[in-house]
Amino acid sequence: MSYVAAVCGKGQEVNKVKEQLLQSNPVLEAFGNAKTVRNDNSSRFGKYMDIEFDFKGDPLGGVISNYLLEKSRVVKQPRGERNFHIFYQLLSGASDDTLKKLKLERDFSKYNYLSLDSATVSALDDAANFRTVRNAMQIVGFMEDEMQSVLEVVAAVLKLGNIEFKPESRCNGMDESRIKDKNDLKEMCELLGIEQSVLERAFSYRTVEAKMEKVSTTLNVAQAYYARDALAKNLYSRLFSWLVTRINESIKAQAKTRHKVMGVLDIYGFEIFEENSFEQFIINYCNEKLQQIFIELTLREEQEEYIREGIEWTNIEYFNNAVICDLIENNQNGILAMLDEECLRPGTVTDETFLDKLNTICAQHQHFESRLSKKSKFLNDHSLPHNCFRIQHYAGKVLYRVEGFVDKNNDLLYRDLSQAMYKANHSLIKQLFPEGNPAKVNLKRPPTAGFQFKASVGTLMSNLQTKNPNYIRCIKPNDKKASHIFTESLVCHQVRYLGLMENVRVRRAGYAFRQTYEPCLERYKMLCKNTWPHWRGPARQGVEALMTDLQVPAEEFSYGRSKIFIRNPRTLFFLEEKRKQCLEDLASLIQKIYRGWKCRSHFLLLKKSQIVVASWYRRYAQQKKYQKIKHSTTVVQSYIRGWQARKLLRELKYQKKCEEAVTTISAYWHGTQVRRDYRKFFRANAGRKIYNFTIQRIMQKYFLGLKSKLPSMSPIDKSWPARPYSFLDGVHTELRRIFHLWRCKKYRSRFTEEKKAVYAEKLEASELFKDKKAVYPSSVSQPFKGDYLEISKNSKYQKLSSGVEEKILLADVVNKINRANGKGSPRIFLLTKKSVILADQKTGQVKASVPLPDLASVSTSTQCDGFFALKLKEGSASAVKGDFLLSSDHLIELITKLHRISSTAADREKLSVDISDEFLVQFKQDKVCVKFIQGSHKNGNSVSCKRKNNRLLEVSVPTSP
Repeated sequence: MSYVAAVCGKGQEVNKVKEQLLQSNPVLEAFGNAKTVRNDNSSRFGKYMDIEFDFKGDPLGGVISNYLLEKSRVVKQPRGERNFHIFYQLLSGASDDTLKKLKLERDFSKYNYLSLDSATVSALDDAANFRTVRNAMQIVGFMEDEMQSVLEVVAAVLKLGNIEFKPESRCNGMDESRIKDKNDLKEMCELLGIEQSVLERAFSYRTVEAKMEKVSTTLNVAQAYYARDALAKNLYSRLFSWLVTRINESIKAQAKTRHKVMGVLDIYGFEIFEENSFEQFIINYCNEKLQQIFIELTLREEQEEYIREGIEWTNIEYFNNAVICDLIENNQNGILAMLDEECLRPGTVTDETFLDKLNTICAQHQHFESRLSKKSKFLNDHSLPHNCFRIQHYAGKVLYRVEGFVDKNNDLLYRDLSQAMYKANHSLIKQLFPEGNPAKVNLKRPPTAGFQFKASVGTLMSNLQTKNPNYIRCIKPNDKKASHIFTESLVCHQVRYLGLMENVRVRRAGYAFRQTYEPCLERYKMLCKNTWPHWRGPARQGVEALMTDLQVPAEEFSYGRSKIFIRNPRTLFFLEEKRKQCLEDLASLIQKIYRGWKCRSHFLLLKKSQIVVASWYRRYAQQKKYQKIKHSTTVVQSYIRGWQARKLLRELKYQKKCEEAVTTISAYWHGTQVRRDYRKFFRANAGRKIYNFTIQRIMQKYFLGLKSKLPSMSPIDKSWPARPYSFLDGVHTELRRIFHLWRCKKYRSRFTEEKKAVYAEKLEASELFKDKKAVYPSSVSQPFKGDYLEISKNSKYQKLSSGVEEKILLADVVNKINRANGKGSPRIFLLTKKSVILADQKTGQVKASVPLPDLASVSTSTQCDGFFALKLKEGSASAVKGDFLLSSDHLIELITKLHRISSTAADREKLSVDISDEFLVQFKQDKVCVKFIQGSHKNGNSVSCKRKNNRLLEVSVPTSP
């Protein structure tokens, strides 16, 4: 994959795809790799990746398939090994704040699922690897909340391992389990959002459903530990599968078409340990299937091709492991089939009964060995332990211990635990346990682990059969995980069981290169004059003519029915060298012809260009000569016209001077005559004209000065420039009034419709309460909010909000006054365009709903209190229980909104508002007088209401708000 990333093209999108493909490895290795006795970074799952390319060879995306995660490692690790890397990386590399949120500590010894003898590995830096994994998850496309959810699930697995159980006897003699310390259970439930009691019960009881019946049984300590470990393994394995699915969503190719697909199979190899269990059995089964494909594609098919093509061939014998695969996967007598039969049959089922079944059916198989001898079932083979069987694999004999085979194959997760996990308030957990949905209960027994793996291996084999495989065989030089050490016996053993010796013998005895006649002739036809440039006959005859002309020795090749076979690579290199030389000669000929054509074209272009340049130059020269003659003519004409214009100008100036002199003399003469005639009228009219002129100048100066001294545009700015003269009082006052009206208009023009509505409510409140209600001045500066409870957002009132069909104009908490004792009880007050609703504050239950047409009036006092009465029309349906006496901290806003709604309704009368310190309230059949008085000093500043008698409620109000 690194090679593909290095040789592919560049570009923002291509680089993004390459990075996502590369960075998927660190994520999967962190969750699927672990330290084993043979490898510090051993893959404990199989992976097959299809990488898709476009026609340019750039990667478009990929799809990952995972096989056989070794989930038993989550709860138990062999000696010298450790759990999956992510647990140690999280505890070593996460910040203190992250660990605090996950309720974890850095000490590995605090967690039962982590082995301590190999917790730290010198070759691995867990802290640095954790940072690498988080960065890789971001590059692949994980969101921050998704990464946090994944870490929460990992932390929950660690917490699960710390849950311990103790036995407890019941009165009926049955044993049941109880959790010793509930702290880890509590923290796990807080992480996953699960009710502690639900999960605690799932660890203590098991519910079995059969048809229409349910039976609940208690779990003993052993069963409780089994349930705990099963939940941990399923939780982790499902998280791993979800990670693979999420990575596939990110790296999936977006293009509609793909041109090439490259598959990469990475699965851990053959395993032989001191103790081998169910995991090693199915791992080695998978490797047997891969070895079978290797034999099919590299040994059998190649030899069959020689025979099919009619090539003389001596068959080379090799070991075919199909008999071993049949021993394991046969649907009737295979080991997996018998294991499934044991798991599904009724009665007592143990690992020993499974081994007995194997001894009965497989004892005579040549690749199976057990305690019973092959010659006689009454004779014992003492080289085998009692609870083991041995299989002769292609890679050698492997001893398997049957302990745990049945339980690991069953892999049962109790339905109670699935349903408890589904109830978690955690989005990822709900996705991991869909079978826990009570609406989708499936009573069918889930498939066994062996059946699932056999099906996935079958799918993998079918996929591999459609590919053109290239094998990379890895040879382990030693068992010490050290460099510069070569164990010859170990290497020779691997070469033998991998079938490499037979492969080499087939390759050496066979042909290095083969190709059908048509493409072979098409590639090398230029090497012979008879086949170049076209061969009209059959392709085989053309190839024969080609080989004869090139004088290739007859022992170096053979003719098949549809292909030519070349024995040695040097013959192929000879053909390629000849073809390369011929291509160079052809390239030289093409270059010669092209260069001649190019030079001639260049010459013709130069000749044509010379003609064009000459014609354009002659045109340019003639234009320059014409422009010069034209310029000279223009200069001469301009000088003559200038002289004529200057001469005319002198004559006109002289004529104008004469006219001005005559006019001046005439004006002075007429002025003298007029002054002489009107001298006697001057003294009588001069004063008034001077006065009017002075007044005009004063007014002009006043207006200009006023322009520069105008106050600000704020309507509340009461400043105004002083008037300079008293006779301007009227104008001064009128101008001030006009300016104030104009800036108010300008100020109003900037209001939005919402703001206009707010000010309209404030204006109406002013008309209703100004100088009438003592609490009104304190409400002026407070905005009318309307919804004080945020009822549409508050989940507590969700049911109440959904029950109201109209838009809620006001939502507040008021006190409903009890007429019996004058005490108040809190109620939710909702106001819509059609009704008034009172509901219980705690439960949200509607206590009363009054249509607005049933309201007659609203009464309140003149003092600084929040009491008001909603008076209902007599005879209306709402008036059965009488009027409502309420108290609110937002009295002004509440009554104003009520009054506005009644004013805008065309189908009902306008609601009247009575402001008086004494008014009557109808309580069922009785009328009670509500009287407001000034409170004494001993009552402090609080408002109190007391029942004086059957007809009087007295409200004591402080003297100041």
